[in-house]
Amino acid sequence: MYIADLHIHSRYSMATSRNTNPEQLDLWARRKGIHIVGSGDFTHPAWREELKEKLEPAEDGLYVLKKEYRIRDENTPDSFAPRFVITGEISSIYKKNGKVRKVHSLILLPGLKEAEMVSKKLEQIGNIHSDGRPILRLDCRNLLEILLQLVPDSIYVPAHIWTPHFSLFGAFSGFDTVEECFEDLSPYIHAMETGLSSDPPMNWRISRLDGYQLISNSDAHSPAKLGREANLMDMELSYQGLKEAIETGKGLHGTVEFFPEEGKYHMDGHRKCNLCLTPAETLKYQGICPVCGKKITIGVLHRVEQLADRPEGYVKKDAKMFESLVPLPEVIGASVGKSPGSVGVQREYFNMLRKLGPEFEILRNIPSEEIRSISGHRIAEGIERLRSKEVERIPGFDGEYGAIRLF
Repeated sequence: MYIADLHIHSRYSMATSRNTNPEQLDLWARRKGIHIVGSGDFTHPAWREELKEKLEPAEDGLYVLKKEYRIRDENTPDSFAPRFVITGEISSIYKKNGKVRKVHSLILLPGLKEAEMVSKKLEQIGNIHSDGRPILRLDCRNLLEILLQLVPDSIYVPAHIWTPHFSLFGAFSGFDTVEECFEDLSPYIHAMETGLSSDPPMNWRISRLDGYQLISNSDAHSPAKLGREANLMDMELSYQGLKEAIETGKGLHGTVEFFPEEGKYHMDGHRKCNLCLTPAETLKYQGICPVCGKKITIGVLHRVEQLADRPEGYVKKDAKMFESLVPLPEVIGASVGKSPGSVGVQREYFNMLRKLGPEFEILRNIPSEEIRSISGHRIAEGIERLRSKEVERIPGFDGEYGAIRLF
């Protein structure tokens, strides 16, 4: 079983960590136990050159970090070499059917040569130099057409489909159907990225999504955020194996999810007024903040309600499995009553990696008795509660992350 996190960003994207380079991505993928990690930002010329310099081919369509760039780390085994796959995100802002649309697209490519070809074409359309996630005045249908013509083996996935401002079904600038967005090329869309603020059961409520594979990725803006969400793959380790899993579901075992409430756009609300609302409350206030009179940001839950044709709690037949997790430092912090970033929590985090193995193994598989022997009763109990979903969920809204309480 492989764990794959395919949607990330480099340091060339806005609001990203300056240390997001191939060396750190390799290091943190090892710490997390991620087998396949997206390169992110393939359109950015400087990042592409860095990838060419520091990566070397591995299996078909996959790369590994060259040994001379690998950071030795006492907390992770040297034998584990994460694979990189070439990926990027495009922000399309354009007018369609009388409305401004803002949609993000995740693209996977079979190699750096293909990344060069696609980037040269997109450079004729807009500026790909200033941001790792370029903003282009390009209809998503036309972006898909370019990819199909230049690289028939490319993979196109609408990104974080429910995010209010920049997504396929976004409340403020998206569409109500796949067909409205992609028109005649709709049959070439095979998968949806559900995003941090939704989980599979929320998506099962929309019957029009039944034919699409549901994938999840971290959209990480720093190496330490890798694996917030990820995909569980039982497939051949190759680009073609990845393509088959994403587009047909053969080899896509399931996903690792945030609790959707922890996502920063799960509920409706207005952050400046510290107002978190249910969809019913938003309707009661007619979409206007009762504190300041400005528009309420419609969250993912509300948008799902608008498009759903099935009741809450509906279980899709033959759906892929999913697990809901929170990062290990958050579990440790909640268990000992400290901030996840505190010195003590970080010390214990690396102690656990060194003695027990990668983060995903600790969260998902290692027996609680073994965890208890290394880190004590309280942390072992926190992981047990997480695995059994005995958690209190405090929802996020209007750009404010939610929280999961274990105790």
